[in-house]
Amino acid sequence: MPVPESSAVDRPPTPAFDHIVALLRSAGCVFAEEEARLLLSEAPGPAELARNVRRRVEGVPLEYVLGWAEFAGRRIVVEPGVFVPRRRTELLVNQAVALLSGSPLAVPPVVVDLCCGSGAVGAAILQALTDVELHAADIDATAARCARRNIGPLGGFVHRGDLFQALPTALRGRVGMLAVNAPYVPTEAIRTMPPEARLYEPVISLDGGEDGLDFHRRVAAGSIEWLAPGAYVLIETSERQAAGTSAILAAAGFRTRTVRSEDLDATVVVGRALPGIDKD
Repeated sequence: MPVPESSAVDRPPTPAFDHIVALLRSAGCVFAEEEARLLLSEAPGPAELARNVRRRVEGVPLEYVLGWAEFAGRRIVVEPGVFVPRRRTELLVNQAVALLSGSPLAVPPVVVDLCCGSGAVGAAILQALTDVELHAADIDATAARCARRNIGPLGGFVHRGDLFQALPTALRGRVGMLAVNAPYVPTEAIRTMPPEARLYEPVISLDGGEDGLDFHRRVAAGSIEWLAPGAYVLIETSERQAAGTSAILAAAGFRTRTVRSEDLDATVVVGRALPGIDKD
C-alpha cells in the first residue's frame, strides 16, 4: 500500500535507516524510504523496531504493523483482519461531504456508512461535518469493533449485522445518505490481487461475487425503505464496473451520475431517490 510522503517523519539517513530501507527493498516494498521512516518513528524501542521490520519484510501490510492508516488527513485505527482503507475512497468522502454541505436533507441529516470496515468513511465525514447523525454497520465482528474505536469518540454509532439488518428500526425512512464501500472485486479477480490484500485482508471484505456487483444489487434493492425523500446513495465502484453499478441503481428508481477522479484512480456512482419511488 503506498504511503503518502506527508506521513513520513523527515529525518536524515542513518545506518539503521539505510539498513531498514535495504531490507524493505529486498522484500519488494516500493515505498521503502517512506516506510522505513514510519517504522523508525513509530517503534518505542529497538526490540519493537526489529519485530516490526521483520513483520513488514514477511509481507504483513504496513498498516497492520503500525496499527493505523492515513486516510482523509487523519489516522484511522486498523486492526489485523480488517479491510485497510484506500486513498481512492477519499472520493466517496469528498462527494458525501459536498452533497451534505450543499443541501442538508434533515436536521441533523442521518448518514449511514454501510459495509464500514474500519469506519474510515464515517470518521472522515464526522471530522468534516459535526452536525450529522452518523451510523456505521458491518457484518464482521472485528471490523465493527475497530470501527467503534474510530467512530465512537467522534459521536457516531456502530452496528453489527448484514447490511440493513444491522440498522436500528428507528432509522427506517430517515436516512438522508448511504455512503457505501461494499466489496466489489469479482470473485475470480481476487487471486490476482497484491499479496498484502489477498493473503491478509478478509475475503468477505473483497469478494463482490461473479461480476463484483452482488452487494450493489442488494444495497439498491434494500435501501428504499430506509431512505428519506430525496436521499442519496453513494457507491464506490471501479471505472470498468461503473456502468453496471449505475444501471443497478437506475433500475431501482434512482437518478444517477458517475464521478471519476484520475488523481485518486477512484470512481463513485451517485444515486438520488426519485419522487414517488416505491417503498412497498
